Amino acid sequence: MLRATLRSFLAHKGRLLLSALAVVLSVAFVAGSLIFSDTVSRTFDRLFASASADVTVAPRQGLRSAVPTGVVPTLPASLARQVAEVDGVAAAHVDVAVRNATVVDSRNKPVGPTTGAPAVVSNWQVTGHSPVRLTSGRAPRGDGEALLDADTARHAHARIGDELTIRAQPGTFRVRIVGLATFTTTHPGTARVFLDTPTAQTRLLGSADRATSISVDAAEGVPRTELKRRIGRALGTGGHALTYDLKTADEQAKSAAESLGGFLGIVKYVMLGFAGIAVLVGIFLIVNTFAMLIAQRTRELGLLRALGADRRQVRRSMLMEAALLGLAGSTLGLAAGIGMAAGLLRLMSAFRVNLRTAELVVGWGTPVAAYAVGIGITLVAACLPARRAAAVSPMAALTDVETAGAERPLRERAVAGALVGAAGAAALAGCAVVHRTATAVSLLGAGVVLTLVATVTAGPLLVRPLIRVLGGAFPALFGPIGRMSQRNALRNPRRTGATASALMVGLALVGGMSVAGASLARSVDHQIEKTLGADFVVQNRYFQPFPPEVTDRVRNTPGVGTVVRQRFAAVAVTLPDGRRVRTTAAGYDPQLDAVAHIDYVHGGTAAALADGRVAMDAGFAGKHGVRPGSVLPVEFESGRRARLTVGALTNQDMAEGFGIEGGVYFGIGTLEKYVPGTPDAALYVNAAPGTSPDRLRSQLTKALAPYPDAQVRDQADYKELVHDQIAVLLRLVYALLGLAIVIAVLGVVNTLALSVVERTREIGLLRAIGLTRRQLRRMIRLESVVIAVFGAVLGLALGLVWGVCAQRVLALQGIGLLTIPWSTIVTVVVGAAVVGVVAALLPALRASRMNVLAAIAHE
Repeated sequence: MLRATLRSFLAHKGRLLLSALAVVLSVAFVAGSLIFSDTVSRTFDRLFASASADVTVAPRQGLRSAVPTGVVPTLPASLARQVAEVDGVAAAHVDVAVRNATVVDSRNKPVGPTTGAPAVVSNWQVTGHSPVRLTSGRAPRGDGEALLDADTARHAHARIGDELTIRAQPGTFRVRIVGLATFTTTHPGTARVFLDTPTAQTRLLGSADRATSISVDAAEGVPRTELKRRIGRALGTGGHALTYDLKTADEQAKSAAESLGGFLGIVKYVMLGFAGIAVLVGIFLIVNTFAMLIAQRTRELGLLRALGADRRQVRRSMLMEAALLGLAGSTLGLAAGIGMAAGLLRLMSAFRVNLRTAELVVGWGTPVAAYAVGIGITLVAACLPARRAAAVSPMAALTDVETAGAERPLRERAVAGALVGAAGAAALAGCAVVHRTATAVSLLGAGVVLTLVATVTAGPLLVRPLIRVLGGAFPALFGPIGRMSQRNALRNPRRTGATASALMVGLALVGGMSVAGASLARSVDHQIEKTLGADFVVQNRYFQPFPPEVTDRVRNTPGVGTVVRQRFAAVAVTLPDGRRVRTTAAGYDPQLDAVAHIDYVHGGTAAALADGRVAMDAGFAGKHGVRPGSVLPVEFESGRRARLTVGALTNQDMAEGFGIEGGVYFGIGTLEKYVPGTPDAALYVNAAPGTSPDRLRSQLTKALAPYPDAQVRDQADYKELVHDQIAVLLRLVYALLGLAIVIAVLGVVNTLALSVVERTREIGLLRAIGLTRRQLRRMIRLESVVIAVFGAVLGLALGLVWGVCAQRVLALQGIGLLTIPWSTIVTVVVGAAVVGVVAALLPALRASRMNVLAAIAHE
C-alpha cells in the first residue's frame, strides 16, 4: 500500500499542484510573520539593551492620554547631583529628550521619515550607553549648533553647515549642523537631532533647571538592582519615591520592548489574518480536489479493495497522500516565508528603520508552526474525502461510473445547516438588541462564525435553485451551449458548493466590512455636520499640539474673527459609584458656542467652562450616578488634584466610539490652573464679518506657510480626513479579499481542470457530433462564471447580514446611521464574473485541444 500510495501521489502531482499553492500561501504568511517579528524584536532588544543606563530615574507617569497632549513630563535637573552622591554611583547624567518636535530644512521640508513621525531632539552626551557615535564634524557647543544622525542626513540630503529649524512647544529656533552621528546598532526609524545640554534644557523644556530623566552609571562591582534600591532609599526621604520611576537597564529595555511590541503585534496579527484566510479558503480547495480525485479513481480504489486492501488501508493511503502534499507545501511555504520576511525588512528601510536581512531570526518555533499548519490543514481537509474513499465497494471496479455517489441525498446537510444556522441567526439577532457593548460583540462574533459554517454546510442545497436563476438567461443568450453550461454547474451540487465557498468567504468579509465602514463614515459625517460650527479648524497634520506662535499667527491673520483654542489633558475622575476612570479631557475657550453646536441635556456652555466646573456626557453620567452639581475628585497628569463640580451634561453620541470615555471637558482656565503650559491642539476659527471663507482660507494658508504641519481644514476636509482613515482599514480588508480571490481562482481552475479530465469521453463525443473548439471554450467559461457569481451572491448576502448586525453593535458607540454601499456590491458581483472568466481560461484551452478520437476512447 505504501508503494501504491507513492505511485498514486506522483501520478497525480499535476492535479495536486494548485492545492499545494494554497498550502504554500498559508505557511508563507505564518512563517513570514513569525520570522519578521522575531527579527525586529531581537534587533531592537539589542538596541534597547545597549542604550539603557544602569539605572534611569524618570518622572512617574500614572496617566496616559488617548490623544497627544504635548505635555513633556520633567523632573528637577538638580536631582542629578543628589543621585551622584549615592554610594555606588559612578556618574549621573541629565537627560533631555523631546519626541514631538518638528524639524525642517532650509526649504521648509520635514527632515523626518516620510511617514511623518515627529523627530526626537535630545541633548548630546557621550557615555558608555550612547547608541550613537560622532562620525563627522564636532559636537555642538552653545545655542545654534546641533548634530544630525547620519541616516536622516543622507535621506534629507543635509550636510554639515546646513541650517535646520526646530519647532518645540516652548517655541521655534534655528540651528546649524556642525556634525553627524551614526547609530552603532539599528537606526530606530526617527530623525534624531542633538543639542548641547544647556541649550536642550532651555529650548526644549523652557528652563535650564528641568530634565526629562537622569541616567545613572553604576560603579564597578555594584549590581544594578542594588543600586536602584539605594537610589530609591535616598530619594524616598521627603516623599520623592512617589514622584519618580526608577528602572534598571533590564527593566528599561523590557519597557521599551513592550512599547515596540504593540506595533509588532499589529503587523503579526495582520499577517496571521492573511494566513487564516488562506487556511480557511485553502481547506475548501483541498477538500474539493481530493473529493474529485477519489471520484475519478473509483475503479482504481475498487480494484485495491478487490485485491485485499481493507477500508483502513485505503483511508490511510489517502491521508498519506495529503500528508505528502502538506509536507511539500510546507517546505516551499517556509522558504517563501523567509523571502517574505526579508522583503518586509527591506520595506522597513522606507520608514528609515535599517534592518539587515543577514540577521534574520528563524527560531525553532517557526518551522514547527509552518509544518504544523501545512500538514495540519491538508490532513484536516482530506479526512472527509478519505472516509469516502474507504467506503468504495470492491464492485465499483466492475462499474464504469467514475462519479458514483455524487448524487447522495443532502438531508444530513440540510438538518445540520438548519440547526447551526438557527443558532447563528439567534446570536446575530441577540447582538442587535442587547445594550452592553462587550456582550453584543461576543454575540456578533459567534453569529458570524455559526452563520458562515451553516452557509458552507447548506451551500449545496442552494446550488440548484440559485444556479437556475443566475444561469437562467444562458439558454436564451447562448443557445444549447448556455443550457449545457448551466446543467454542468448543476450536475454535482457538492462540488459546485465547495468551489463557490472559497470565493464566498472573502466576499462575505468584504461585504460586512464595507457596510460597517460606510455606516461609520456616514455617522461621522452626520456628527461633523451636527456639531462643527467653525468655518475652519487649524490642526497639526499628525495631531500633535503646536507651538504658541501658531496660535499667535492665526489670531493676527487679517479676516480672522473668533478663535477658540482646544487643549487636551490626561485625567482620572473618581465617580460616585466608586469607579476611577482614566480618560482624556478637553479644554476650551469661553466662546465655544460660536464654533460648535453642542446638545446640552442640562446646563450650558457658560456653566460647563466656568472656573471649577466640568461637563460630561449624559449617558456616561447616568450609568455612574453623576448628577448636575455632583462634586468629582479629578487627578491631572501633572499630579495635581482638584474637586470639580458638574456644571453641564451633554449628548455626545460618539465620545466613547473614539476611545474618549465620558466626554469630559472644562474651561482652558481650569486646565491651565492644574496643568500649566499645556499647548494648543487645535484652533476653531470663524471669519470676521465681511470676510468670505474662501478669502480667509487663503489668508490662513499664507500665514501658516512656515509651519508645513499646520493644516487648515473646513467641514468637507474633516469628512475627507475621516474617510481616508476608514479607507486604511478597508484597504486591509480588500487585501484579504484579494488573497481569498487568488486562492478561490485556484480552486475554480482546479475544479474545472479536474472536471475536464472527468468528462474527457463526454467532451470527445460532443466534439464528434459537431461542437466546435470555440463553443467548447465558451461552455466551460460560462460554467465558471455562474459558479463564481453564485459564490459572490452567497458571500454578499451573508456579508450584508453581518454588516447590518455590526452597525447595530456600533450604534452602542454612537454609529447610528446604517448605510449600504450598493456601488461596492455591484462592483463585486461584476468582478466575480470576471474572476470566473479568468479562472476558466486554462481549463477551457486544455479541453479545446483534446484529440477527439483519444477522448472518445478514454476510460
